[in-house]
Amino acid sequence: MPEGDAVWRTAQRLATALDGRTLTRTDLRVPQHATADLSGGTVIETVSRGKHLLTRVRHDRDWTLHTHLKMEGSWRVYRRGERWSRPAHLARVVLDAGEVSAVGFQLGIVDLLPREREDDVVGHLGPDLLGPDWDEAEAVRRLTADPGRPLGEALLDQRNLAGIGTIYRSELCFLTGYDPRSAAGAVTDPLRMVRLAHRLLVLNRQHPAICTTGDTRRGRSLWVYGRGTERCRRCGTPIERGELGDPGLERVAYWCPSCQPRQ
Repeated sequence: MPEGDAVWRTAQRLATALDGRTLTRTDLRVPQHATADLSGGTVIETVSRGKHLLTRVRHDRDWTLHTHLKMEGSWRVYRRGERWSRPAHLARVVLDAGEVSAVGFQLGIVDLLPREREDDVVGHLGPDLLGPDWDEAEAVRRLTADPGRPLGEALLDQRNLAGIGTIYRSELCFLTGYDPRSAAGAVTDPLRMVRLAHRLLVLNRQHPAICTTGDTRRGRSLWVYGRGTERCRRCGTPIERGELGDPGLERVAYWCPSCQPRQ
């Protein structure tokens, strides 16, 4: 699943293509909205909220097209008449605006709702790490609200911090020296962890590949994520890999057992 910085870049790409344009054709290829037609409406903006995308359209009233990439989704922008890079049967949303066409493929969520009801779909989210209203104090409060919960689960919970995925979770835990299986209450300086999360996403939001080591060369950009059985870049101990989360919702995590002793 894309991390918050990748979703932020997607929002920027859609905003560049569509903001201020009049929609000439819309096609929402999901049963609940198959008859909806926003053609003639004006795209006000597309913004990200954590891992969610909100495309706001002024039509007969103000509408919000809410989409989520989930694991396999993507948005692509084409010139009119340009051949799509993915099969048409995978398209879930098509927004044509003059010479531009934005196509959402394999989107995990597609909702169309009045703008005043946006909180119905994103109101549960915690502070957005890349949002204009980022609130580090509230992020710390939410992250530490359940001190007995495994840290890795608390970091991945979008109700605590919106935008962290499995890559940033593993890298944050390594950089701060905590085993992701340790209790959230074991973190002695949660503000430092929250500030580091914010800094990492801000630094990476303009780049297509996440880098936490400062070395952007291929295979050198991450400390632990995706490096199961390889040796730690700091101490040489083999990296370990595991699954964290409730049954059926497990997500992969990586850690160095020496640099990140379990507490």
